[in-house]
Amino acid sequence: MKQALIIVDMQEVFFNEPHNYLFNKEQLVSNINKLIKQAHEKNIKVIFIQHTDQQEESELYEGKDDWKLHKNLLISDSDKVIQKTKWDSFYQTELLAYLKSNEIDQLIFAGAQTEFCLDTTIRAAYSLGFQKNLLFKETHSTLNGPVLKASDIIHHHESIWNNRFITVIEGKPQI
Repeated sequence: MKQALIIVDMQEVFFNEPHNYLFNKEQLVSNINKLIKQAHEKNIKVIFIQHTDQQEESELYEGKDDWKLHKNLLISDSDKVIQKTKWDSFYQTELLAYLKSNEIDQLIFAGAQTEFCLDTTIRAAYSLGFQKNLLFKETHSTLNGPVLKASDIIHHHESIWNNRFITVIEGKPQI
């Protein structure tokens, strides 16, 4: 099976201000970097999805500090960066065409936010025919919400996704 690692919205907005900090953000970056390193070693395509708002006043407007991919990620010149404007990383982007042109049939997901862009992208991928996808625990995160803590949101989504939209894998991230 030909794989690609898709990292959704790991942008500076989640690391610059305490009110936006992702749950377990240091461990999250470490775990994602382990996946990136393994992907690079195994010649697995690495794709960074970058949310880009269209309004200049938005913190995620192209070029602003919060919009940039997180500085501690192990990004290589050979990695693909795809900008998106909606929660679905496939919506009006080149992602599907890129995966098809590279004959990718299994996706490994990581990133943020669990219940928004990551969830929407995982479900869209499944509907588009990518039905053997993987996600390692502690390679995605979110913020505390008004109803649930971040850890509860993560656990809830993993329980819904597992063996439906994706296979959730326990233990150290190992591609």
